[in-house]
Amino acid sequence: MLVVNFPISEINSALFTHLICAFANVDSSTYQLSIPSANEQYFSSFSGTIRGKSPSVTTLLSIWNGQNATGQSILGNKVNYSVLSSMVSDSSHRKSFIESSMKTAKRYGFQGIDLFWLWPNGTDLNNMGKLLDEWRAAITSDARNSSEPELILTAAVRYIPNHETVSYPIESMKRNLDWAHVVAYDYLLPSRDNVTGTHAALYNPASNISTDFGINNWLSRGFPANKLVLGLPYHGYAWTLANPNDKAVGAPASGPAITIDGSIGYKLIRAFVQNYGYGAASAYNATYAVNVFTIGATWINFDGVETIRAKIAYAKEKKLLGYNAFQLSNDDNWALSLAASAEEENQENRRRLLLTILLPIASVFILTACMICYFQRKVIKITGIQQISVFII
Repeated sequence: MLVVNFPISEINSALFTHLICAFANVDSSTYQLSIPSANEQYFSSFSGTIRGKSPSVTTLLSIWNGQNATGQSILGNKVNYSVLSSMVSDSSHRKSFIESSMKTAKRYGFQGIDLFWLWPNGTDLNNMGKLLDEWRAAITSDARNSSEPELILTAAVRYIPNHETVSYPIESMKRNLDWAHVVAYDYLLPSRDNVTGTHAALYNPASNISTDFGINNWLSRGFPANKLVLGLPYHGYAWTLANPNDKAVGAPASGPAITIDGSIGYKLIRAFVQNYGYGAASAYNATYAVNVFTIGATWINFDGVETIRAKIAYAKEKKLLGYNAFQLSNDDNWALSLAASAEEENQENRRRLLLTILLPIASVFILTACMICYFQRKVIKITGIQQISVFII
């Protein structure tokens, strides 16, 4: 993951309803949350800085654990999550984790907690329902005893509900989560796949690897649309074509281009096109709903303004709670965020509500929710779309 300085004070928080700050880690001995000392100042000042500018914005603390040794993409590689696996398998470990998560979130002024665990195995998924049941019960009890609002509880999930032969604990998720944000990207990667691919295809006529296929699977399994948030990537990937004359989706490729793993943020993609495009522009492929730019042997696919608009329209059509974007620091002068907002206004002329998740130092992804928002475990009808963004420290 590319880490860049992105001061909290420079976030255009007026665009969002929720901001998620990431990431807190989990201690492998105590199963309690830990904040990296180098980033503690960002976590401690995050909520105050955001609400000082935009009092209506809700902030959440995101939890994950695991980073592979080479520092490769946290989304595109199966990282070792043994700490979370150990935590979720033991009732005393779960209790320690839950109590620590609530205490840490409240200490730093966050109004909710997000679990960002993308690669649970089959055993983990069987145990995850217990975690969510116990977590929600603890949150409800804490709110009752303290007379404070209940903490929001959310989780990131893979684009399809099944993993190997096991499914996510959908009934528990329906009961206990305020929403699940679908990580609908990093399907195909130049560091792993030897043909060009649309890493966040909304549709895919050639296979089931697409966002539409995944969303329909979640809905067919009974997960409510008004608790699903669609993921929007503010990054793309660059392949090196094996034959510069073969530029099609699925063309043979010889590995990543531009960066070590081929990942590149939208802001840098736009700069690359301007500097090396020699007047050429990216093309929007409506079949997949993706933007593609090719120059020489370099083939880049990403979500541009046209793609963002198509996906917001899709989220509205499916009556999803909203959309999320990963990550905010990759936006270019708020072009993608503004495009999402404009499309929502075109779809429905109502007041925009935007949700954002932030991580302390560097990257940001945005989650946006439509039409129904859950606060304090009560259903509140809202007009317009919520955008949730994640700010990564």
